[in-house]
Amino acid sequence: MGKDKEKDTSKPTFVFGKKNYKVMFIGLVFIALGFILMSGGGSDDPNVFNPEIFNWRRIRLAPMLVLMGFGIQVYAILLNPDKD
Repeated sequence: MGKDKEKDTSKPTFVFGKKNYKVMFIGLVFIALGFILMSGGGSDDPNVFNPEIFNWRRIRLAPMLVLMGFGIQVYAILLNPDKD
């Protein structure tokens, strides 16, 4: 009738290589650091305004780190691990 199905004895290959995972980990560190820098700054008393929430670190630096982290993640996904 038909051909017998050949068993695939080849070793399974992963989509990402070791290099990809290293770059992904670096991207995750950037994202985590950005979110950590954004946290805090609240006031214990709701009737007291704390201007610390508008700090340069929370408004500019932290979101930039998060966006850089996402950019690094995209680069890690598109990175060819076989290319030297």
